[in-house]
Amino acid sequence: MKKRSKVSAEFSMSSLTDIIFLLLIFFMLTSKMVQINYQLPESDSKTVAPSDLVVEILGEGTYKFNGKLIKKNKIKSRIKKELAKMSNKENASLAIAAEVAVPWSKVNDVMKIAMSLKMKAHIATQPRK
Repeated sequence: MKKRSKVSAEFSMSSLTDIIFLLLIFFMLTSKMVQINYQLPESDSKTVAPSDLVVEILGEGTYKFNGKLIKKNKIKSRIKKELAKMSNKENASLAIAAEVAVPWSKVNDVMKIAMSLKMKAHIATQPRK
């Protein structure tokens, strides 16, 4: 009788799962360090979305609420105060107008404030040049 030596076709997955786990950790850590900067959209449209409140973010890092200068840490309380005065609180909207040089993170901070107050927020576009 001949004895046949069979080749095992098994593959050890333990080392593969270790590598995938390390890659997952690497990408999770590096994604926190990535800075995302977007250019604000441009539009030719002449129609303006109706908004009850306006927050302007200027390039030098200052904020305006309904045309008046305001500190960043006062924006949420000011929006709350204005929202309390409104009769149509459920449909209140906030327009965010940011200059081109403003980092996206500042726009996102204002959007988070609107979300925490359960308001609709939209980003105003800049006119096409």
